[in-house]
Amino acid sequence: MKAPGLARPRDTITRWIALTTLMAMLTALAFNALFVQLAGVWAKPPLSESGLVEKIASISNMIDAAQPQQRAHLAAAVSDHGLTVTWHASRRDIEVPKVDEPEYREGSTRLEQLLKVGGGAIEAYQPSDWPGPGGHYALLIQLRDESWLMFSAVSRSWGLDEGPRNLIVIGLVLFSTVLVALIATRRLARPLQQFALGARRFGVDFRAPPIEPVGPHEIRQAILAFNAMQAQLQHFIKDRTQMLAAISHDLRTPLTRMRLRGEFIEDPEQQRRLFHDVDEMQAMINSALDFFRDDARLEQATSFDLAELLQTLIDDYRDQSIDIAFSGPPRLVYFGRPLGLKRVMSNLLENAIKYGSEPAIEVLADAEQVRVCVLDRGPGIPTEWHEHVFEPFFRMESSRNRNTGGVGLGLSAARAIVLEHGGELRLHNRDGGGLEAWVLLPVQDI
Repeated sequence: MKAPGLARPRDTITRWIALTTLMAMLTALAFNALFVQLAGVWAKPPLSESGLVEKIASISNMIDAAQPQQRAHLAAAVSDHGLTVTWHASRRDIEVPKVDEPEYREGSTRLEQLLKVGGGAIEAYQPSDWPGPGGHYALLIQLRDESWLMFSAVSRSWGLDEGPRNLIVIGLVLFSTVLVALIATRRLARPLQQFALGARRFGVDFRAPPIEPVGPHEIRQAILAFNAMQAQLQHFIKDRTQMLAAISHDLRTPLTRMRLRGEFIEDPEQQRRLFHDVDEMQAMINSALDFFRDDARLEQATSFDLAELLQTLIDDYRDQSIDIAFSGPPRLVYFGRPLGLKRVMSNLLENAIKYGSEPAIEVLADAEQVRVCVLDRGPGIPTEWHEHVFEPFFRMESSRNRNTGGVGLGLSAARAIVLEHGGELRLHNRDGGGLEAWVLLPVQDI
C-alpha cells in the first residue's frame, strides 16, 4: 500500500499527451463511422473489396455441383433482396441487352480463381447498358454443362475508388487530430501563458504577487518553484536595502566627526586638503549607496507616456539654457518604471552635454521594440572601451574630481535599469564625430 504522499498525481503532461493521442484516434474512428452512415454506399468499399465476388463464386460452385433438376430451386433459395440468382438451361432463355463487349473486368481474375466451373464464359452488364429506365447490374456465369447462372442486383454505386476513400480517411484523421490537439494544447497553453506573464511581470516589478499554481502537475511544480525563488529574491532585496541604510548611517557618522575635528587644524592648507578628502569620500559613499540601493528599482511598474517623459527632461534642460533636439512620436505609451527610465535618460543626457555638444534624442518604435537614441557631437569613446565604461567605478579620466568625472557609476546604474526592463544599452561612435547611446526596450505584452 502506497503512502498518501507518494501517490502519483493524475493531472500530468504525460497523461495529457497519452489522452490526446487516444482521443485523436477514437475521434478519427468516430468521424469515419459517421461518414459511412451519412454517405451511404459512396463510403463503402468497391465491389472487389465487398466480399460479393467470393459470395458469387461460392453460389456458382454449389449450384454447379447440384443435380440439374435442383438448380432452379437452389438459385431461388440463395437469392435475397440485394442479389437475385436465377438458373437457365440455355443462353437463349436469358434476356440481356446487346453490347459490344460484355466481358467482366473488375474482380474477374479473383472470380476465375474461385470458380470451379472450368473456364466457362463470364459476362457483365451495367445499368447503362439497358434501354430506358430500370437498368440493373447483371452477371452471367456459364457452368460446366453449358447452363447459365444469372446474378442480378439493383442499380447502385459500389463505392468510391481506393484513392478517394484513402484521401477522405486521411482528411478525417487530420481533422480529428487537429481538433483534439487544439483542445488539449489549450488546456496546457493557458497555464504556461500565465506562467510566462507572471515571470515577465516580476522582471519589471519585483513586488509582483506570486503566480497562481494551475495546470498539470509539472507546470504547477514549476510555478511553485518560481514563486519560492521570487519570495527569496524579495526577501534578499529587502534585507539588502535595510543593510545599506545601516551602512549609510554608520559611514556618515565618522565622516562628520572628521570634518568637526578638521575645524581645529590650524594649518589652512592641511585643513583644506582634509575637507576636500572628506567631501570626496562623502560623494563616493553617496553615489555607491545610491547605486546599490537604487530607489528607482523599487517603484511599481505602470503604463506611462515615454514621449512625454522625454519632453519633460528636454524642458528642464531648456530652463537651463540647454537646447536638446527631439525626433519621435508625440505620444508613446510604454509599460515600465518611469522614474528608473528617467534616471537612465538623465544620465545619458548629462554625459552628452558634459563631454560633447549638440545633444539630441531620437525615438523609434514598432510593435516589438522601442529604441531611444541619445546623440552628441564630441570626441566619442574608443571602440575597445565601449563595454568597460559600464563597469562600476571605471572612469576614462584619471582624476578623481567629482565635478568632472564622478565616481564611474552612472552608466553602470543606467545599464542595470535597462536590463531590468529586459532591454539593452549600447554605445556607438557616430560618423563625423560624437557618440550615440541606444536604449533598446522590448514592448511588454502585459
